[in-house]
Amino acid sequence: MLAITGAAGFIGSNLLAVLDATSPGSVVAIDVVDNDIKQANVTKRSGVTWIKPSDMQCYLDGNTLDIDAIIHLGAETATTATDRDAVFAVNVDLSKTLWAWCSDNKKPFIYASSASVYGDGTLGFEDDLSGRSMAKLKPLNIYGESKLAFDQFVAEQVEAGKPTPPQWAGLRFFNVFGPNERHKGTQGSVVSQMHPVVSRGDSYPLFRSHNPDFADGEQKRDFVYVDDCIAVIRWLLGNSRISGLFNVGSGNARTFFDLARAVHQACNQEFQPKWRDTPQALREHYQYFTQADLTRLRAAGFKDSFTSLEEGVNITIRDYLAQPDPFR
Repeated sequence: MLAITGAAGFIGSNLLAVLDATSPGSVVAIDVVDNDIKQANVTKRSGVTWIKPSDMQCYLDGNTLDIDAIIHLGAETATTATDRDAVFAVNVDLSKTLWAWCSDNKKPFIYASSASVYGDGTLGFEDDLSGRSMAKLKPLNIYGESKLAFDQFVAEQVEAGKPTPPQWAGLRFFNVFGPNERHKGTQGSVVSQMHPVVSRGDSYPLFRSHNPDFADGEQKRDFVYVDDCIAVIRWLLGNSRISGLFNVGSGNARTFFDLARAVHQACNQEFQPKWRDTPQALREHYQYFTQADLTRLRAAGFKDSFTSLEEGVNITIRDYLAQPDPFR
């Protein structure tokens, strides 16, 4: 049985949908379903055991033999969060607790890191485990700092030869998009924010560039469809000898112009660019270029191709967002 934290969230609920379809009854879902939208993310799931985070430790300790692995996707994900202690309590302290439990009980541990650890990207996007390499990274917000802090903890444990789970993997997700993002509001992907505006025939204003090296709309991101992230997780579950820190993105940076065109095409609307200034509070933390270096993931043996931006956007809108019931 797999224990999944953050199971009602974005990536978690999509993973839950895939696992529920392929191996029903094999999942323990750990999360708080505290609003109607998160409830809608998981309403269609059957055969899933739900555990509140407050009961997690007791459940794990009482069901050690039944748990095959922990997939830790639960986190405080708001990039605008300002309470450092609260973010670190969830993203670092809880992760350390689960790492220790998996180490003690010899269970695989797969956790969500983030490409936010790379900051503005000027130091590259190499998923190097060495503490020296990570020490030079400069995240742009508390969320990124917390994700880097746990990656550094893992590196320290490995380099010092301390106990580790029999398999462990940190996944630095890039700009993930897909169904079941509605609960994230303004923290959701640009696809999820753009669709309701474009679908009613209006123009969604893109941020102007405030960097002379990038024209308006030419800011680039590594947009990755959520099912590709799930494919990496499932591949790791099937390859227990593989451990490491891995970037998870398409490996192909695309412009916001490309994204906007794809959304308009999926909505059968003509693309007419509209602009707005990047809010002053975001400018100093704004990333103008991200692109996953997939060298380590490929070297480890992951051979699947990644969904193109256009195909991923089309699936997201056609099969989910444009439907009366947009939830997976």
